Amino acid sequence: MNYFVIADPLKCIGCRTCMVACVVEHSKENIFYQDPKDINFNPKLEVVKNAQVSAPIQCRHCEDAPCAKACPHNALTKEGNSIVVNEEKCIGCKNCMLACPFGAINLNDTEKGKLINLEDIPRDKLFCIEKMVANKCDLCSNSEEGPACMKVCPTSAFRIVTEEDLSTSIKNKRKSATVRL
Repeated sequence: MNYFVIADPLKCIGCRTCMVACVVEHSKENIFYQDPKDINFNPKLEVVKNAQVSAPIQCRHCEDAPCAKACPHNALTKEGNSIVVNEEKCIGCKNCMLACPFGAINLNDTEKGKLINLEDIPRDKLFCIEKMVANKCDLCSNSEEGPACMKVCPTSAFRIVTEEDLSTSIKNKRKSATVRL
């Protein structure tokens, strides 16, 4: 079973520290030594606020993964306990964004001026464009310390949901339903 990170909206204060930590964790270079205008701020989660509540929205790494099924180039695949994006395969078609029931996938540009693979176009007709690729939570798979959002949240709003958590939740709901009969 895939596990995922979820935030308690009653604990979230909407500070967006999780978004900053996500960008820092996924930066190729030390972000603190870069010129701010050169930083692409592309977090893999999004804090959504309304009048009553705020909460981060991020990938649930679905078992059935509708985003992966919608991708015509198999750029989204299951690796370990999560669904990940292969940027080399992604063509930026947005099918995964439409298929995600949580709105947890964004489209971001990659390195400026990177040529995309256009096999049928003569070389002299090519021009540089920013390649757009899917961007979603990867559970900070390159970090031994786990998801960065969990480490920095000042209210400890985040938690990892495991198979055991789901099993316990189901048991409790069944007990509650039995009492109501």
